[in-house]
Amino acid sequence: MTQAARKIRLVLDLRRAGVTDTRVLSAIERIPRELFVPEAFQDQAYENTALPISCSQTISQPLIVALMTELLEPDKRLRVLEIGTGSGYQTAVLCQLFRRVYTIERHRELILEAETRLAQLKCHNVTALCTDGTRGLPEQAPFPRILVTAAAPEMPATLADQLDDGGIMIVPIGTSVADQWIYKVTREGKGFREDRKGQVRFVPLVAGAVPAAS
Repeated sequence: MTQAARKIRLVLDLRRAGVTDTRVLSAIERIPRELFVPEAFQDQAYENTALPISCSQTISQPLIVALMTELLEPDKRLRVLEIGTGSGYQTAVLCQLFRRVYTIERHRELILEAETRLAQLKCHNVTALCTDGTRGLPEQAPFPRILVTAAAPEMPATLADQLDDGGIMIVPIGTSVADQWIYKVTREGKGFREDRKGQVRFVPLVAGAVPAAS
């Protein structure tokens, strides 16, 4: 089966699994996931599964990417802050759906690789930073949308405080991989509404930045 056929099969699988936003499905269809997958896993690029990448991190399962993006309620007029660039795959999807994407990664090796891939795809509406994602990006706040792709032990107040009024943050929360849930956090004035969604498995959200290996 060709990569193109595998991609079509994946998009159909995402539809059957409950992803209904056609903009999200179209974005996933446009992005070559094989570009973000290590060479050893190229034959699995369009399987609906998470895969290992550099720095002991993972590229998320396509279904989780699609569902979290859909929960974010994408809007081409808005900016979005992504915490956890990883391979850059989720970033590339966001670039199709938002006016401006700010993405933060703590591993310099990963951010450099992701920037190269995003440039190949002509994703010119992205700013990638190697810094401490737990701090967010206060100099650009408030954000109408924030997406966190690592699991926080509790609702990350620092990031929530950088939401615009009416803004949405999608974040996995849990103290162990066996008990992580996606939360949709909506800012309502000075307060927040937290809606628990599906169960997930993410690497933990860790403070600090890691320099590239010399």
